[in-house]
Amino acid sequence: MRRFLRGALFPVAFLLFWEFATRAGWVRYESLSWPSAIAKAGWMALLDGSILQSTWETCQSALLGLAIGAGIGVLLGSILGLWTPVARMAGPTFDALRAIPSVAWMPVGLLIFGWGIRMESAVVAYATTWPILIATWAAVRGVEPRLLEVADVLEMSFGERLFKIVLPAAFGRINVGLRIALGVALVVAVTVEIAVNPRGLGYALVLAQQSLRADLMYAQILWLALIGFLLNALLKTVDGQPVRVGSAA
Repeated sequence: MRRFLRGALFPVAFLLFWEFATRAGWVRYESLSWPSAIAKAGWMALLDGSILQSTWETCQSALLGLAIGAGIGVLLGSILGLWTPVARMAGPTFDALRAIPSVAWMPVGLLIFGWGIRMESAVVAYATTWPILIATWAAVRGVEPRLLEVADVLEMSFGERLFKIVLPAAFGRINVGLRIALGVALVVAVTVEIAVNPRGLGYALVLAQQSLRADLMYAQILWLALIGFLLNALLKTVDGQPVRVGSAA
């Protein structure tokens, strides 16, 4: 509790100064609003359900894209980590594709899928594949060789080796990539909504800005921060669970 109070001291002092400075006319209300108005706007958005509906739309696209990106990233990263010749051949291609910004695929997504969840999820999936792939690749390469020797002795198939030996042993490091990808998924989803896709929290931010509702706009930004914090805390909790490699093998 003492640590929490020390950590909250600066944010509370900043909010109090912000409220005072805005009401005193030191800053423009139209561009910055004030904390009490932001809290009221956020509460009203919760009561009428608008922010919850926008949250559902954004999280739907972000988590679907993350799931697709995680599946692709873990599979490809495992293949590259287990088979060095494949990694040497495919590595330059992956490096070239990874250099393309995910937002550059938005026009392509519009041509293929049109507006909606499929286009947004596809862009998110592309963006989240790379941190998961790289984390999985490094994690699989670091798996204890004796565990792989056990798999060879037991004549396990690729699927059995992957799910019974490799992934349980490498899960802690793969989860680091998942946590990074989760933040990327939320950022990319909101970016797509702001730029081209009229749905979700990104589009709600644009509408609030165009309506000169600075209080609602900042409330939505703080709400996004809360969502990201909670999702990251969830993955930290999962990461803290012990993984029993011996029993899995």
